[in-house]
Amino acid sequence: MAVLNKIRQRSLVLILVIAMALFAFVIGDVFRNSDGFSGGSQDIIATINGEDIKREPFMFQVQNMQQRVGPNTSETQIKNNIYNQELNRIVMNTEFEKLGLTVEEDKMLELLERSFGTYPEFQNQDSIFDVNKLRSFIANLKDIQPQGAPLSNFTINYAQWTNNEQSLANGALTQQYYNLVTAGVNSTITEAEAEYLADNASVNLKYVQIPYTSIADSLVEVTKSDIKAYMEKNRAQYEVDETREILFVEFREDASKEDEDALKAELLSLKSDRLEFNDVTKGTDTIYGFDNTKNIEGFVNNNSDIKYADAYLRPSELGSAKDSLSVTAIGSYYGPYKDGEYYKYSRVLDKASKADSVKVRHILIPYVGATRVAPDETRTPEQAKATADSIYAVVKNNRSKFKDLLDLSSDKVSNEAEGVIEFAYNQSFAPEFRAFSFDNKKGDIDVVETSFGYHIIEILDQTSFSNTVKLATIARKIEASEKTIDDVFNAKQKFEIAAESGDFNELAEERGLTVRPVTFKELDENIPSLGSQRQIVRWAYNAETNVGDYKSFNVTGVGFVVVKLVDVNEEGLMSVEDATTPVLIEVRKEKKAAMIREMITASSLNDIANNQGQTVKTATSVTLKNTTLSGAGIEPKVVGTAFGLEEGSVSKPIDGEKGVYVIEVTKINEVTMQDNYAGILSRLNSARKSTIQNRVYSALENAADIEDNRAKTVY
Repeated sequence: MAVLNKIRQRSLVLILVIAMALFAFVIGDVFRNSDGFSGGSQDIIATINGEDIKREPFMFQVQNMQQRVGPNTSETQIKNNIYNQELNRIVMNTEFEKLGLTVEEDKMLELLERSFGTYPEFQNQDSIFDVNKLRSFIANLKDIQPQGAPLSNFTINYAQWTNNEQSLANGALTQQYYNLVTAGVNSTITEAEAEYLADNASVNLKYVQIPYTSIADSLVEVTKSDIKAYMEKNRAQYEVDETREILFVEFREDASKEDEDALKAELLSLKSDRLEFNDVTKGTDTIYGFDNTKNIEGFVNNNSDIKYADAYLRPSELGSAKDSLSVTAIGSYYGPYKDGEYYKYSRVLDKASKADSVKVRHILIPYVGATRVAPDETRTPEQAKATADSIYAVVKNNRSKFKDLLDLSSDKVSNEAEGVIEFAYNQSFAPEFRAFSFDNKKGDIDVVETSFGYHIIEILDQTSFSNTVKLATIARKIEASEKTIDDVFNAKQKFEIAAESGDFNELAEERGLTVRPVTFKELDENIPSLGSQRQIVRWAYNAETNVGDYKSFNVTGVGFVVVKLVDVNEEGLMSVEDATTPVLIEVRKEKKAAMIREMITASSLNDIANNQGQTVKTATSVTLKNTTLSGAGIEPKVVGTAFGLEEGSVSKPIDGEKGVYVIEVTKINEVTMQDNYAGILSRLNSARKSTIQNRVYSALENAADIEDNRAKTVY
């Protein structure tokens, strides 16, 4: 009571303390959000040339694309696509505005006619495009039916129509822009002459090569300052984006040997009948097993993760156990056996020789909603079935009537061959169509429904027979038990606790875990062996994550991974440590070249060769286009130098790719200039124009003023 009284007496103080704590929590979160006081720019995904890409319309486009492309494309890939579309739009619009490029009404009508001119809605009675019908449709769409109106075999609303117009306009402006650029990039006669000379002018030369390998690496000292200086001199080659480096280990929720043994035992237990107490009758019921069940399909479907397939299977369809299943007797069992992610227990129901190729003819009766159905189809499934049954009744008793009834079939392609189709078992056909054609015998005819409608199929011929088996297979997916999952979780927890004070790599080695290093950028999504893992990338780039921190993540299909941040690489010049391996070779080569140049004191090739223990080599008909030096390899600097020398002159030492060279031009081969370079000009222009669009856009994008906030807003 005394304590309660004290609390009551100091309630105001307590309220103030709680209020201050809440305020501190909220204000702290605001400060952590760097945009808390800047007008809420968390809504701005990017700013390009002064134009904002805002979250709401961006995400609306993402959702629309997700609906179109389905689940096979990740959300990050879709966001990248939408961002690149917006980037392209803004960058190009900036150029259009500078040049005053626009699409006026007459041009838009031309574009619309090109896109929709064949639509009946926009044609007159003579099937000619009528601009007034187009105008009327647009006006109706805008003022009367903004939510949507039918067009051909789909529905379009006013917003979609205007988006389409904008897309057509942007396409036309883009083409116009690139046409203007392309018109200004034609090659000149001087360039054509240079191209001709590069192909045809040639020299003969002698050379001495003192290879870099003639000096041992141990004699060349390379310091960190040397590597740093080389990178500064060749900065463009060693500029890197900001990256994070992590290590991770996997704690996989894979089934243990005990789990697999239990699964196999469970499958075997299904073979025999079992007794089960009946709570209602207070007696014992016999539950039939695989041996005695009267309903094979129902038994399999009730006990298997893969539904029963009433089909004869060829060897190629039997998986890893094809050899064993092929020789198992009818009525006998094989298994349990592992097949991919499943353990299977199979009973052989029948064996038969089945065709691998068939020749059939068919009549197709479609209905509304069927695959590839014509827009003007009006039949319901019931009506289509009734029509198919009527045709079947006629042709079953008189096969000669088949041809006469082909006009009723919607398959115009096969109709040209009197309804005949020949195909192999492994070709892509509607499953029901294929099953009837291969599982029945020559001469059989029946009505078969597929996603395309109702088919009246007659089997005309079957060839190339294979031995097949019909199986009843109970399949169970191999999964970790709850105990195994708990064991994996506990092992992961113990590893995390140990990592607080221990070495990550050593702890992993003690437990037999593989440590995987990965480097990624801020907008990356995929991590090798883990797939799409934006959660890990976000954590590594979080301002509160420091080098040395680690965290566990739940990864679908794996279980858990424990990730450690080991390095933060800032944008700019690569660190000396990271650059040592690639740069060391180049720096060592430069130093060896300097040492070799100092050793060359003679002026004639023979003297240089004798002094350096080398031989004088020759190369003939060397051209600028082919920089391969006979006996030495690709040496562009050496070949280029040769074309700058007079006949009979000797070069100074040249630092090449594989060594230091001294060359002597022995002959400059005469080349006859052409009177006309039209062919070369055409080739140069074609090559240049074929890449101009990508090169120009790349340059425009690089020159654009881009503030990219995707990683902090929607990624």
